[in-house]
Amino acid sequence: MAAVQGGLVDADEDKDIKTEPSSDGWGNNNANDGRLLSPSPGSSSSAGSNKTVAGAPEDQQTLLAVLQFLRKNKLTESVEILRREAGLPEDSLELKGTDSSGAGSGGAAGSVDLEGGDASSLLSRVTISSSAGAQAPTKATAGEDQPDVNVVLSAYSQQGDPALYQVYYSGLKRFIETVLDCHRAELSQVFYPLFVHMYLELVYNNHESEAKAFFEKFSGDQECYYEDDLRVLSSLSKKEHMRGNETLLDFRTSKFVLRISRDSYQLLKRHLQERQNNQIWNIIQEHLYIDIFDGMPRSKSQIDAMSGSLAGEAKREANKAKVYYGLLKEPEIELPLDDEDEEAENEEGKPKKKKPKKDSMGSKSKKQDPNAPSQNRIPLPELKDSDKLDKIMYMKEATKKIRLGPDNLPSICFYSFLNAYQGLTAVDFTDDSSLIAGGFADSTVRVWSVTPKKLRKVKSAADLNLIDKESDDVLERIMDEKTASESKILYGHSGPVYGISFSPDRNYLLSSSEDGTVRLWSLQTFTCLVGYKGHNYPVWDTQFSPHGYYFISGGHDRVARLWATDHYQPLRMFSGHLADVTCTRFHPNSNYVATGSSDRTIRLWDVLNGNCVRIFTGHKGPIHALAFSPNGKFLASGATDGRVLLWDIGHGLMIGELKGHTDTIYSLRFSRDGEILASGSMDNTVRLWDAMKAFDDLETDDFTAATGHIHLQDNSQELLLGTYMTKSTPVIHLHFTRRNLLLAAGAYNP
Repeated sequence: MAAVQGGLVDADEDKDIKTEPSSDGWGNNNANDGRLLSPSPGSSSSAGSNKTVAGAPEDQQTLLAVLQFLRKNKLTESVEILRREAGLPEDSLELKGTDSSGAGSGGAAGSVDLEGGDASSLLSRVTISSSAGAQAPTKATAGEDQPDVNVVLSAYSQQGDPALYQVYYSGLKRFIETVLDCHRAELSQVFYPLFVHMYLELVYNNHESEAKAFFEKFSGDQECYYEDDLRVLSSLSKKEHMRGNETLLDFRTSKFVLRISRDSYQLLKRHLQERQNNQIWNIIQEHLYIDIFDGMPRSKSQIDAMSGSLAGEAKREANKAKVYYGLLKEPEIELPLDDEDEEAENEEGKPKKKKPKKDSMGSKSKKQDPNAPSQNRIPLPELKDSDKLDKIMYMKEATKKIRLGPDNLPSICFYSFLNAYQGLTAVDFTDDSSLIAGGFADSTVRVWSVTPKKLRKVKSAADLNLIDKESDDVLERIMDEKTASESKILYGHSGPVYGISFSPDRNYLLSSSEDGTVRLWSLQTFTCLVGYKGHNYPVWDTQFSPHGYYFISGGHDRVARLWATDHYQPLRMFSGHLADVTCTRFHPNSNYVATGSSDRTIRLWDVLNGNCVRIFTGHKGPIHALAFSPNGKFLASGATDGRVLLWDIGHGLMIGELKGHTDTIYSLRFSRDGEILASGSMDNTVRLWDAMKAFDDLETDDFTAATGHIHLQDNSQELLLGTYMTKSTPVIHLHFTRRNLLLAAGAYNP
């Protein structure tokens, strides 16, 4: 059934919504809820405010079967109430499926045998009748809850006249092309999901030549950003091809979401009912979710900005949950953070000189951010002495931090990996910029020191026993000078390494690989401590929490997993993406995780309960880069479409679009104070954007919570502060040092 959800649904509109009838409790529920069985004249399974019973045969059969069932069970009172609600005459049960007086359209085509059938067969017939045309096989109901391919596909076993599919689609196309301009853009959104489902119905019912003709005639009309999906679809030309096809099963099981104004929706509904175009109306009811809003219809540019994902736009309801995007109070923050967020509140660049009060938790006068989660919302590791020392070092460096802006751009230091024949696939820097690590396609991880200090292993256990543990320089003495070198190679993975991440305290390194594992390496001994096995397929990305201890991984199995370093099993599994999870990122307060996917959506997950609290759509290709602003309010995303999109986490809205890159964006990073956003791409450039202007220019009046969109300014050129070309090196990682120097990295492509 179509789930139709509007902002404020009035009493009449409420009648337009038909809920899925459950197979138990017929005797009581339907007597009290007449609107369940009062569809409109032109529809076979739902909406219409007419109270007359529909003339479509399947509706007649449903009604009569239910009435007969109630009568057999001696529920005569319920029979009478339901019959009156449905507008059936008293002798309707004797008529057995012929057209009843008051039917809205032509007579029922066939009669249903209500005699001699037991109650279960009647009910099975009723449950199936939500499919249009001839009924779907009974196995569809029997296996409703089982993710069985046959059950999923059986919804396509509709026996409409294959020759009429083109006529139906063309008719709708002509209608939409002739409506007022303001409605045309919104109604055009139905073309793509209708096209896909009609094509799949033809293929499933073995009408191969008709399906091919249908595809060739109308595939060119679809939006260019669905090109890749259509290529996959064109390969499904036989019923056998459909079984086990992941893309198809995704499309079939997840309703395609369209956000349409109430006026446009009413236009479409009226047209389909007047034409009695049941084939299309059924698809809309079965496979689409119409998210209705009150207000002006959206423009073509507004719709294009938000569309492009595998399952349409996000439902507005999905972005209504409260998100605590504020930062935790200073004493609880473990520094250095692995991500962008250190001195978010410290806008003037002045250090917070409160060193003596490091131990007195909560003794600071700074008030708790009202949008911040409570300090103990999730358990975070306590600060160790070494963390406190590191924090003091950080604050010393922060005094030398350069305040960036449009007139004061950062210097960029580029680390080129030369002769990287092993195939560089991932890069990360430590927060203090002292180490750089690379993941390679030959399954190795390599770590380099980028300071004069060389990398050394801890001495063997026998040698450690000889050390005076009370000496002041014990931390130096435990290191074995004989092992000192500029780089170390870590062996252990059995496939290309796709993601790496340093822990905030620089003691550990995570790596994820095609072999389905995430490995935790010690940077004291340069050995593998743990192999985390949970993913069944390649793991594309992994990242440590800014507070350490927790980390996130995402892979080809479409699930992101939250881990703790001391647990073999994941703590949370974030399931909901329809394709690979390609990139993962922790929020600066560690309470939320963002995941980007090949399904072209970004999801924000609550670490505490595992719920998805935000779904962002708008990218036209797989997402490969995510970055949170240091203050935790905004998220930037980059994808294969070459666009950087900016999102307001609190309101759940897209607030900006930065166009300029000509290839996939693989890295995004905000400067330490959030003034500048840097993006790195496969087009061999680093671009700097004025993040403050992008966020400040935002008119809060433009936030229309009811429609869930704002008018985006096309001001990419104004926000672009600089473009920096490399010789021939795709940029796969960016990092701002504590002093706001920008480090970039990539492998030279001769």
